[in-house]
Amino acid sequence: MSAVALVVIGPERLPGVARTVGTMLGKAKRYVADVKAEVNRSMELDELKKMKETMESAARDVEQSVHTATSDFEKDWAETTAGLSSEPYEPLAPPPPSYENPGKKWRLKRGSTPHWYKARQGVRTKAQSGAARVARFRPVKRSEHV
Repeated sequence: MSAVALVVIGPERLPGVARTVGTMLGKAKRYVADVKAEVNRSMELDELKKMKETMESAARDVEQSVHTATSDFEKDWAETTAGLSSEPYEPLAPPPPSYENPGKKWRLKRGSTPHWYKARQGVRTKAQSGAARVARFRPVKRSEHV
């Protein structure tokens, strides 16, 4: 085949023709690949539409079954409660516990916290007067030596 092309086209024009044929084949391959991709996308889109329709129908079926179950439950509830008297309801649970001051055991609660946690959270562990605290954080005056 190449010998025929060499004779027909000639050795001077053969490289240019070969380049042109190569680019045309590349474009044709890309075009075919694009068409294949488009066909695949359309097939997947059809499958997704079918899946969407089945999901919507299943959701409608579930909604309808819930609706019928709710109406059946309401009918049964109405039948059950029809014979009951209208006296106020008394709860069976015990009364709530009485109020207990949360500050009663503060030493125990403070003591149960580990020292490393207090130090990390910045909790003061030692009492210090206000004046001592001010003196502690007051900037130090430096005398100027000339």
